[in-house]
Amino acid sequence: MRFTFLGTGTSAGIPAIACDCRVCASTDPRDQRLRTGAAVQWVDTGGQERCVLIDATPDLRQQALRAGLKRCDAVLFTHNHVDHTFGLDEVRRFNAVQRAPIDIYAEPPTLEHLRRVYKHIFESHKNVNDSFVAAVIAHEVSIDRPLHLHGVEFTPIRLLHGRLPIVGWRVEGEKPDGTFPLAYCTDVSAIPTESWSRLRGLQTLVLDALRDRKHPTHFTLEESVSAAANIAAQSTWFVHMSHDLGHAETDERLPEGMRLAYDGLVLG
Repeated sequence: MRFTFLGTGTSAGIPAIACDCRVCASTDPRDQRLRTGAAVQWVDTGGQERCVLIDATPDLRQQALRAGLKRCDAVLFTHNHVDHTFGLDEVRRFNAVQRAPIDIYAEPPTLEHLRRVYKHIFESHKNVNDSFVAAVIAHEVSIDRPLHLHGVEFTPIRLLHGRLPIVGWRVEGEKPDGTFPLAYCTDVSAIPTESWSRLRGLQTLVLDALRDRKHPTHFTLEESVSAAANIAAQSTWFVHMSHDLGHAETDERLPEGMRLAYDGLVLG
């Protein structure tokens, strides 16, 4: 199994439009961040390669090309914000390659958002022209009820993004390895008491860390470091960074075992 960081940036991406700050102007490729999303890839017991996306960012086409993704078996959504959902239309290319619809998994509010925004997908029979649109099968997610997809378990975990309840995902195969179990927790400002138990026994934690300054809907870097120390995974990688955090100088001040992730990083 392997885990790929397809994007690690905040909703504006980095470099941000019309910004010439030191991070947006940086020549360090780790400071160039597409919108935050990830891919989990493995080979199932039948020898078939599998790939599950976590969120479908507006940069999905570019991310898939860069990562060399050849298929998509499912998309797991964390919440309904634009920077995590506006790439759904791109999965139509995987439909064409696989000649099959793609399963998507989300809580009811996120599915409602997707159906509203993507009427041309969910109500394709109403399209004026019979055009090339994505084919998906929607499934409702229930918190703490695991999904079993081709031998890998994905468990939704309740997190808070400001006042908005969202989903983190715990990912584990048939047996632990150096990367899995892994918990993917983006866009977090608080972890409910009942969710901490789902974050124990991790090899890898992926956690939101927007910037140093306080934000109403995201952990600051300091808050993320504190939460990560409590969770005590073997390694922690921070994501969803704004242009307030330059990669090299931020990494230098992080505790041992904690680092900023960067676009294209592969674990496993």
